[in-house]
Amino acid sequence: MGAVIRGTSLRGFASLVEELGGDPGSFLQRFSIPPEALASDEGLVQITSHDLMLDAAARDLHCPDFGLRLALRQDLSILGRLALAIQASSTVAEALECASRFMFVHSPALSVAVEPDPRGRRDVVALTYRKDLRESPYSPQAMELGLGLFHQTAVALVGGLTGLRSVELPHGPLSPVSRYTEFFGADVKFQCPTAALRVQRSLLDEEFLESDATIRRLAVDYLARHHTDPERRISTQVRRALTESVGTSTPAIRHVAELLAMHPRTLQRRLAAESTGFEEILEDVRRDLALRYITTSDLPMGQVAAMAGFAYQSALSHAARRWWGISPSEVRARARGTS
Repeated sequence: MGAVIRGTSLRGFASLVEELGGDPGSFLQRFSIPPEALASDEGLVQITSHDLMLDAAARDLHCPDFGLRLALRQDLSILGRLALAIQASSTVAEALECASRFMFVHSPALSVAVEPDPRGRRDVVALTYRKDLRESPYSPQAMELGLGLFHQTAVALVGGLTGLRSVELPHGPLSPVSRYTEFFGADVKFQCPTAALRVQRSLLDEEFLESDATIRRLAVDYLARHHTDPERRISTQVRRALTESVGTSTPAIRHVAELLAMHPRTLQRRLAAESTGFEEILEDVRRDLALRYITTSDLPMGQVAAMAGFAYQSALSHAARRWWGISPSEVRARARGTS
């Protein structure tokens, strides 16, 4: 499976869709998301399918602020054990350090960080929220959900964001600008390089009244023992190498091994130690690339096949039926609600 996100990220999705007159089950089916993944705290969903569904729901239900509305139905608890570690932190800076270190537990494609102010003010920092576009395409609704929840969480933890100077979004406004300023309570700027909350640097020193060093230590120890940062996995390096090369050259384990400065047999052993293999990762990469090009572009299927590493369009068709049980054209039509 490619990059995933915890199913808890869709908490409140069904009720919101129903309130807007839609059928949540039909959206889940369209994007091959099993309903049980939303019912379990440990359920995982492919992040590309997750994000495409949010964009489709906003479009089909004529609700341009869908992501922001969904953020209002969620709280920090969607992060599971990571939420415990964050809530038990002593300061905002400590909580953000913990979130930055373990955000991959929620989704390896997402990250948060504290960075210098993009507008150059020394008394301001940027609390950034990013999606790794090597793992999955950009989604405006998913970005608004994530940044909206980031904001909601910060408000809940410190009792308000009086130090919020502005909010930055990488895309243009989906709703009237007044909707954004109403939600965030601050000026919102669009078409920015990175999604971020710009706050006074002094906010990092704010203390949490309910901090608990023991709970935080136990939660952090659990996360460190049971979850390995994907950046340290050889399978992540192989996946990224294949993502960059599929469609431009013939994928072969010897080429990837050479790129990673190791013998092919050594690479095979290290992948086996992570309970995967080269062909399995290649299959995942091809499926994810195919889904991206099929659902987010109008490219002819022959070109999609080539970009996903298939020699012939018929090979893509066979693969699509293996992966999703339907043809590539049916996948595109289903994603756009035209089937």
